[in-house]
Amino acid sequence: MLLEPGAPVVIEEIVIDPPGPGEVLIRLAASGVCHTDLHVKNMKGMGMSFPILLGHEGAGYVEAVGEGVTTLVPGDPVVIAYRAPCGDCPACLRGDPRRCWMALRAKQRIHRKNGGDLLTQVLRCGTFSTHTVVHHKAAIKMPKEMPLDKACLLACGVVTGVGATLNTAPVWAGARVAVIGCGGVGLSVIQGARIAHAKQIIAVDLSPTKLEWAKKFGATDVVNAAEVDAVAKVRELSGEGVDFAYEAVGLPKCIDQAVRMLAYAGTATHIGLPESNASVTLDLGDMDTGFYWNKAKLCVCHCGDALPSNDFPLLAQLYLQGKLDLDGMVTKTIGLEDVEEAFEMMETGDVIRSVILF
Repeated sequence: MLLEPGAPVVIEEIVIDPPGPGEVLIRLAASGVCHTDLHVKNMKGMGMSFPILLGHEGAGYVEAVGEGVTTLVPGDPVVIAYRAPCGDCPACLRGDPRRCWMALRAKQRIHRKNGGDLLTQVLRCGTFSTHTVVHHKAAIKMPKEMPLDKACLLACGVVTGVGATLNTAPVWAGARVAVIGCGGVGLSVIQGARIAHAKQIIAVDLSPTKLEWAKKFGATDVVNAAEVDAVAKVRELSGEGVDFAYEAVGLPKCIDQAVRMLAYAGTATHIGLPESNASVTLDLGDMDTGFYWNKAKLCVCHCGDALPSNDFPLLAQLYLQGKLDLDGMVTKTIGLEDVEEAFEMMETGDVIRSVILF
């Protein structure tokens, strides 16, 4: 947990109230260490109330269910979704639950044993813990043969990247695709484009290591942006620009590059989490790459615009069929006491994902 802004993470004992109506108690088996948790730490809580229980890429087993829960029973293996559509917001009421912005949540049930303070769970999850309580619709049942130390990755990084190519800006068969940033999310974008049968997938990064990772996950071409003009090189490799460009870094410069990499009527998708004061200026008038003359589209992807109840089981099946590589995404398995070190490794770019095993 994080106790105050700017402080390192600490491990403490917690006390959990029984799950209330519509809630479930989950015993965690594994949790990925995602960049969003590092953002929460580095951005002094990112607007959340302290103390904060980190973690949102979790998988485990249902241990107890609250009143009215009939779809899950103790022992069921589940992945925890950061949101479950509410059913009542304008998006849900018009039949578009992927755009729901009023996710269902459990009441705060987790306390510090020392002092009894209620903990704020990151993205309503709180998976850097042996147990957590979530709304039952946020606990997505997994096939029994699905290994939970891989399934946990579906909860954020993988569904964000794959979902960007299947939901947010769907790649068609034979499309040309560029991916800027080849960390965990970018590599998942590459996998999604491969699953969607893109004919060309161009990976762009500053790190030779990440570009090697990209080739293993399906990139047909790589561009080292530290050595060449990334936009010019992508346009050269693709012939006239790409149909889809996905930006998985969060830097304004990269969003601008994604737009300028597009072929006529192409789509750029912004995925990476930006800084709170970030802004981008787009070229409108260039006859070849300008936003107006190139009839470009720009959209934003939040967690792959996922419908977890549909998408998590689909991704699990793709893994079990050998079409989605989750094994290669796990660079290191760690204990709960290793989270600070995992954050440091993430900042240096030496890992795709560290996974906490409980």
